[in-house]
Amino acid sequence: MSRIGKMPIAVPAGVTVSIAENNKVTVKGPKGTLERVLPSEMEIKQEGAEITVSRPNDLKRMKSLHGLTRTLLNNMVVGVTNGYEKKLEVNGVGYRAQKQGKKLVLSLGYSHPVEMDDPEGIETVVEGQNLIIVKGIDKEKVGQFAAEIRDKRRPEPYKGKGIKYIDETIRRKVGKTGKK
Repeated sequence: MSRIGKMPIAVPAGVTVSIAENNKVTVKGPKGTLERVLPSEMEIKQEGAEITVSRPNDLKRMKSLHGLTRTLLNNMVVGVTNGYEKKLEVNGVGYRAQKQGKKLVLSLGYSHPVEMDDPEGIETVVEGQNLIIVKGIDKEKVGQFAAEIRDKRRPEPYKGKGIKYIDETIRRKVGKTGKK
C-alpha cells in the first residue's frame, strides 16, 4: 500500500473542496482558488473535514498514481491556505535584481538587462539588490518560475557567481594554478 497515498488530507476551516465528474477538483480558500483534473481512475472521497484517495487495483500504474494524486491534492489545500514561496539569491559583482511594476529586471553581466514579466497568479518581491522571493498559491507554477529565473544565469563552480536558491549549495572547484 502506498504510504503517502493512504494518508488522509485534513481540510482546514475556511477551505472548501468540491469534486466534480472525472475527478475535477476545485479548492477554494482564503488565498484564492485552484482547479485541477486529477487521474480519473483514483477514487477521491470527502468525509467531513478529511479527504481520502483510494485506488481500484494494485497495478504498477495505479500504485504510482495513488501517491501522486494525494500529494497534488494536499499541495492545493496547502497553497490556498498558506501559499508557497521560493527564495533566490543573486551573487556576483555588478549582478542585481530590481522590480519595475510587474516586471523583474535583472542585471547579470550581459550587454542588456534581462526583463521577466510576473506570470498570472505569481508575485515576485525583491529585497535589497540580491534577494528575489517568488510567491504564489500554485506550487508547480512557483517552482517553474523560480527555475526560469535561475536559468538566466546559473551559478558557476569557480567563483559561485549567478542566481541560486537560498538553500542550494554549489560544489566549488579549484581554479587553475600557474606554471612553476
